[in-house]
Amino acid sequence: MANSTAQTLPAVSNVSVHRGWIVTFAGTGINLALGVLYTWSLFKGAIAKEFGWKGDQLNDPYALCCLVFAFVMILAGRCQDQWGPRLTASIGGLLVGAGMVLISQTQSYALWLLGFGVMVGAGIGFGYSSATPPALKWFPPGKTGLIAGLVVAGFGLAPVYLAPTSQFLLARFGVQQSMLILGLAFVVIVCGLAQLLVNPPPGVLTGPKPAAGAPPAAAAINAAPTEILRQPTFWLLWSIYFIGAGAGLMVIGSISGMAKNSMGELAFLAVAILAIGNAAGRIVAGSLSDRMGRRQTLGLVLAFQAVLMFLAIPVTASRSTPAAIVVPVAALIGANYGANLALFPSFTKDLWGLKNFGMNYGVLFTAWGVGGLVLSRLEQTLTAHSGGRYTAAFVTAGLLLLLGAALTRLLHPPPPATAKP
Repeated sequence: MANSTAQTLPAVSNVSVHRGWIVTFAGTGINLALGVLYTWSLFKGAIAKEFGWKGDQLNDPYALCCLVFAFVMILAGRCQDQWGPRLTASIGGLLVGAGMVLISQTQSYALWLLGFGVMVGAGIGFGYSSATPPALKWFPPGKTGLIAGLVVAGFGLAPVYLAPTSQFLLARFGVQQSMLILGLAFVVIVCGLAQLLVNPPPGVLTGPKPAAGAPPAAAAINAAPTEILRQPTFWLLWSIYFIGAGAGLMVIGSISGMAKNSMGELAFLAVAILAIGNAAGRIVAGSLSDRMGRRQTLGLVLAFQAVLMFLAIPVTASRSTPAAIVVPVAALIGANYGANLALFPSFTKDLWGLKNFGMNYGVLFTAWGVGGLVLSRLEQTLTAHSGGRYTAAFVTAGLLLLLGAALTRLLHPPPPATAKP
């Protein structure tokens, strides 16, 4: 009887694997477009010049965008789980486009908060939440980290093309027209690629065909958000995510200013290299976690990031540090920060399953938003009180990362799957 059951189970066909890669790279492309979030630092100087904005006005739309992005992931994840990735990503593309079109027509601070902070932030949340889940469903558990890393790598890589594109648009069209062009382009790109996001049909096994006589696989864990919020493991993961993402964002947002001490006008190269490292780190860490385990990989990433923070103190403080040292340090900081964005979705799937993955990861992803907000503010305060020097920020980030690495020792593998409807 066992032999008969095993023989009738459908295996993954070449067509299914091919379709899975199409879904994966469609998700990567959507995240490349949603990296519009990173254009803010590129546009800040032009906004100050053309609009006359000063102080917090120049940072508030971006900060609000990050916060809305993080918390909308909960709602967007629910929509992805219920309505599917195609519609959810399309909503995201339309929201991003509408927000960009709105701010292209005004210099009002309040409307920029609404357009960029709320609408673009919500659109990024809808698009980002729908890119990873369908891709993961097409592949076996042994490729979870790699696939998650490939999909989210698009977001990290976005500055590589957005930096020169934005500089060209600014020089030719100015801030508002540039926002209009980018907004219309992102609607076409995101909504177009969204049509390729599909879940596998029922009955397709994302793994090898069971051997004859093999015992049946355990039923999948499909925990609901209300269940995971009662688990100590969730809050432990949330705290580690808060540290890993927040400590990285403490310095990533200021890497250009740090690099200017030693690289002068070529500091933009450090930002571009950091973006490449950010994307590569997501792929490498995801793939590595498939081989050596999530907990071990996360602990290694956080500990290495802490070492880099301490190493960056003398590297960025000296005006005589050669670019050959600054650039690799920036790339490695970006890579270790990016690793978080591949590892935590993989933890979410491993621990709580795919049925409610969108909403579960949305709840966990709030740690990214809160960590970025709290620790970025802390970095600004520390830097201001130390006369513009970044030493205190690096030391604080390094100590937090060592704490995060220690906390990973408390994480345990997921329990055996139990039957759940």
